[in-house]
Amino acid sequence: MSEPSFYSSPTRNEANNFPRIIPASENALIVYFSEAPSKQISAKISAVQQQILALASDALLDLVPSFTSLLVIYDALSTDHLAITRLIKQAWEKTGAAVAEIAGKVITLPVYYHEGSGPDLVDLAQKAGLSVEEVIKLHSQPVYQVYSIGFAPGFAYLGEVDPIIATPRLKTPRKHVPKGAVAIADRQTAVYPSDSPGGWNLIGLCPLPLFDLTQSPAMPFEVGDSVKFEAIPKSEFLKLGGTL
Repeated sequence: MSEPSFYSSPTRNEANNFPRIIPASENALIVYFSEAPSKQISAKISAVQQQILALASDALLDLVPSFTSLLVIYDALSTDHLAITRLIKQAWEKTGAAVAEIAGKVITLPVYYHEGSGPDLVDLAQKAGLSVEEVIKLHSQPVYQVYSIGFAPGFAYLGEVDPIIATPRLKTPRKHVPKGAVAIADRQTAVYPSDSPGGWNLIGLCPLPLFDLTQSPAMPFEVGDSVKFEAIPKSEFLKLGGTL
């Protein structure tokens, strides 16, 4: 998934062009809310999602929110595109033009920031003309909004990092990124929920599991929630179950 530009407010003309409701498959529609994500668009997506849940019958199978869209999956044996399109438009109208920003829960994630846990931390600091301590402070100060979840279960796209520490993806992705790796790509940040390949810049490790099917819910956050990072020492990282 490519990195979008965050916090771009739609113009009046652009807002008038939405929603765009497009067939995604024989039993799914995708609803586009804007050309670019923003806190206001996330709030609108959340509000429409809740309205659809309130209006929908058993024909609704799943709702999948993303940066600027909502995927609506339904049972094609009990309804069709036209009926679901009407339901989506009804939900859109019920939310109104102005929607308050999302007030989801705030999840605090501990992070061991160190060159031993974040192999790109020193290089990122040097490129930004900062000390490692300044990079850590700039990354851990904001409260980040969860804009989308993917490419893997538990991988939350968070925005946005301070532009001073924004940095592009690596030219050559790593074949292996460890579980819990805290990373930056452009103005997004994220935590890898499991071992995987990856091309983001690694600056630390989080010891907490972010995806566990034995728990309910399986993830600590959802779209619309917020994440705050908290710097911890190596001793606390190991105490919480982290490994190096």
